[in-house]
Amino acid sequence: MDALSATFAALADPTRRSILTQLAKGEATVNELAAPYAMSLPSVSRHLKVLEKAGLISKGRSAQWRPCRLEVAPLQTVETWIEPYRVFFESRFDQLEKHLQMMVAEREDRSIHPQQRMRPSGPPAVKPTATRRPAKNNAVRENPTGRGE
Repeated sequence: MDALSATFAALADPTRRSILTQLAKGEATVNELAAPYAMSLPSVSRHLKVLEKAGLISKGRSAQWRPCRLEVAPLQTVETWIEPYRVFFESRFDQLEKHLQMMVAEREDRSIHPQQRMRPSGPPAVKPTATRRPAKNNAVRENPTGRGE
């Protein structure tokens, strides 16, 4: 698995993302990282192994403690990969914003100046009345729904 895929796979789990959020505040031991979760230490350790394998964290040694720390290089790789998409969508949102502003301005213009709208000259149009065509079958139906009453 390539590094970018490993990073995304590690980030796919909400517990691992939460652990990274904790580590963004500073180094922490496994016990400190496990404290907010209702899971065993071995379960937290498995999450940490996934994060370590993806290069998102590293473990140090300080006497008997093995503090974990956040490694930013894989996250920078993700940011570099996603940047063209961010630029693309931001330009689309900018276009959408301009279009919506234009629509709002046109609507406001119509509501502020209704007397300036072009009105057709001459008498108002009269709607023709609907004419009924004779039925093809001149038989009179007493109950058109076919249900008994």
